[in-house]
Amino acid sequence: MTTIIQTPIWKTSHKIALAAVLAIQFAIAYFIGVDGLLVNSTASMIPPIALTVFIPVALFLATYALSTRFRSFVLEQDIRTLTMIQLWRVIGFVFLPLYAFGILPALFAWPAGVGDVTMGLAAVFVVAAINRNPDFIFSKNYLWFHLFGLADFVGALGTSALASGAFPGLVSNGLTSAAMDIWPLNIFPSFIVPAFIILQLTALLKVRHMRQQQSMSSNSAQVDPDDARAVS
Repeated sequence: MTTIIQTPIWKTSHKIALAAVLAIQFAIAYFIGVDGLLVNSTASMIPPIALTVFIPVALFLATYALSTRFRSFVLEQDIRTLTMIQLWRVIGFVFLPLYAFGILPALFAWPAGVGDVTMGLAAVFVVAAINRNPDFIFSKNYLWFHLFGLADFVGALGTSALASGAFPGLVSNGLTSAAMDIWPLNIFPSFIVPAFIILQLTALLKVRHMRQQQSMSSNSAQVDPDDARAVS
């Protein structure tokens, strides 16, 4: 069965709601960073700034599970657009110059920077594959693309924790990942990262929903032989 990808129509209310959510999230990230509210002063292996990643994602999943209206809105989104947006992950390249200027440690900057750039460039080829064959979204390669993207974020959080100073031997010259806890770099864990995670989860939920729809269509198209004989 050939997959038909349709672009959803965004109502004005949808645009206003999304703009409001993004504005609120950005404002929260700004005040947290400027005031240093979640600075990892104790060099904990679980940096407080990680809360700004987990809470938005948890709220998204909870709302998706509990609200039929929100779930319908999420599942209406265009799978191609959700994939294409991952191209913006190349912005993670900024971690490499920040390492070069002695602002971030290599333990964090290299894995996070290279992982993000790889994900962003891969998005170009994945979208091209979808354009050639819409059924590509059901392939293992499409699944691995998103799993790699999510693993990249997990790895970045992990290396940020390791470079927090909890293990002094892992960082040189006392340079830690503390810069990620304050403005402007906290914009990554407090705003950008949860947004991209939610976009990837949306894509995966959309694919699962489309699989279920195709399975239901296939089942309904099959006629039980006994029923067929009874009709004849």
